[in-house]
Amino acid sequence: MRHVLPPLPSLTAFEAAARHGSFTRAAEELNMSQSAVSKRIAGLEDWMDIKLFERIRQRIVLTEAGKHFLDRVRTALEIMDEATVETLSLRPHATTFNLATLPSFCHYWLSPRLARFADENPRVSLNVTARTWPFDFRLENTDAAILYGPAPWQGGPSIRLFGEEMIAVCAPRRVAPEDAEALRTLPLLHHRARHHDWQNWLNTGGIDDVNAFRGSRFEQFDMIIRCVANGHGIGLVPKFMAIEDLEAGRIVQPFQRGMISPASYYLAYPEGKASHPALMAFKNWMFAEIRETVGAVDPNLDHSTWE
Repeated sequence: MRHVLPPLPSLTAFEAAARHGSFTRAAEELNMSQSAVSKRIAGLEDWMDIKLFERIRQRIVLTEAGKHFLDRVRTALEIMDEATVETLSLRPHATTFNLATLPSFCHYWLSPRLARFADENPRVSLNVTARTWPFDFRLENTDAAILYGPAPWQGGPSIRLFGEEMIAVCAPRRVAPEDAEALRTLPLLHHRARHHDWQNWLNTGGIDDVNAFRGSRFEQFDMIIRCVANGHGIGLVPKFMAIEDLEAGRIVQPFQRGMISPASYYLAYPEGKASHPALMAFKNWMFAEIRETVGAVDPNLDHSTWE
């Protein structure tokens, strides 16, 4: 297949000039002279036989064609940059592992343990991105994802990691122990994607005279925990995410009953990545960490599902 491609140096000069709105600033970034940048862009315009910039007094302004071209060029350069970095990581004895995970899960469970993964797997470069919505592995540059849901994820193979217990928390001295009246008067703090958690938790305690849907909604559990610690209402959060703040006394658990969530955390990955060495190393490491985590994991996790 023959490609119709202009010279790469001309494209990088064009993207830099468009981003800065200046040949001079693009030249400074590229460590070139202003005239060299101008010549590269003039050559690109001649090659394409189309004007990409309008020269207005001392300024350069993208034409409509230039705006369209910039969107595509920027995307292409980003893809090439990412591909280069990833390929460099595949030099002998090195590999890259791209993991997508829920932000609060990463904050409270994964991040505190990642130093051990790095120590045990020094040849793996782990790239972590935050994701809060479903996605298609076929369209993502992702080797695996940690997801939360009611059943194994349908987008590829998945392994159940552990479930969770939901507990109600508040600031110290904000609510007296087992004071159900506080549930009627204080704001209830909700996770935006878990609409029925408060209703289910109230039902487990036989409380049916509280409006379970009033109060504030938040994108992440760490937002709820921070708001609770600062005295804003009562939050319903996974216990394993609240342990550190409970032990430090920043929040308390005024109601001792918990609620086992119907959903669980899963490690999912594309079908074609099952034998990826870094994925296998990460799975085995996660299994060991989960086995050693007291009170935050499923004690009946079957090791055979990891093979």
